[in-house]
Amino acid sequence: MDGKVTIGEGSVALRSTIRRLLGEGKHKILLNLGGVGYVDSSGIGELVSSFTAVNKEGGTLKLLNLTQKIQDLLAITKLLTVFDVFENEGEALASYN
Repeated sequence: MDGKVTIGEGSVALRSTIRRLLGEGKHKILLNLGGVGYVDSSGIGELVSSFTAVNKEGGTLKLLNLTQKIQDLLAITKLLTVFDVFENEGEALASYN
């Protein structure tokens, strides 16, 4: 994802993408946040909602390439302990096996 995950377009784009992937039967989702510079409370809510939706379908949602700001935000909200977070795409993909 690029840009921001905020109330409005960013969170809608995330929601629709996750729901589309689930609808296509894809349950192992790796979300690359390297290009995301800002996440507001709505974006955090959408990340949690997406995580819940994927888990409910028997899948796994993992995060890749968190910026320092987003990593700090997830740490403050205690969500860093909820999500599997990776800095290396190869390691993240291998973790699905």
